[in-house]
Amino acid sequence: MLCLKCKKLSPYGVGDPLPDGILAYFDEQDQLQQVSVHSLAAGKKVILFGVPGAFTPTCSLKHVPGFIEKADELKSKDVDEILCISVNDPFVMKAWAKTFPENKSVKFLADGSAKYTHALGLELDLSEKGLGTRSRRFALLVDDLKVKAANVESGGDFTVSSADDILKAL
Repeated sequence: MLCLKCKKLSPYGVGDPLPDGILAYFDEQDQLQQVSVHSLAAGKKVILFGVPGAFTPTCSLKHVPGFIEKADELKSKDVDEILCISVNDPFVMKAWAKTFPENKSVKFLADGSAKYTHALGLELDLSEKGLGTRSRRFALLVDDLKVKAANVESGGDFTVSSADDILKAL
C-alpha cells in the first residue's frame, strides 16, 4: 500500500482492515493479561504505534514521550486509545512503562514473538545487530478497525510517525 501521508510504500496502509492478534500487558493490579487488538480497537478511534525496542534511544527519548505529551490533545480529537507495541516480552514493557511516571494514557503492549508485527507486515530484521526480529517504527490511526493513516518509517528514521504527524491526520 502507498501511505497517503508520507508517499512511501507501506506494508500496511490506508483503507486496510486492522488484523486481530493477541498482545500482552500488566494491568493496574500487576496481573499479566492477554488482550486481542480487536477488543481494544473495535468501535473506537485508536492510535497504534510501534517501536523497534523498549529502552532504545529514539523510542525512549522521542517517540513514546511525544505520545505521552500530546495525549490530551489527541484525546480532544476523539482518540479513545493510544497503544504502543514493541517486540519485547511483557516484563520488559512493564519495566519500560515505569520509566514514564507522567504517563496516564499510553498503554504498553508486548508482542513477544513478533506474531502481530508479522501480521501487520511491519517486521524488521535486525539480526546483524544482534537484536533479531523487531518492529519497524510506525504509527497507525485506526477508526473502528479500519486504517485511516499509516505512517511507516524506513530504517531507523523518525520523520513521519510522531504524535505530531498523527495529529495532522486527525
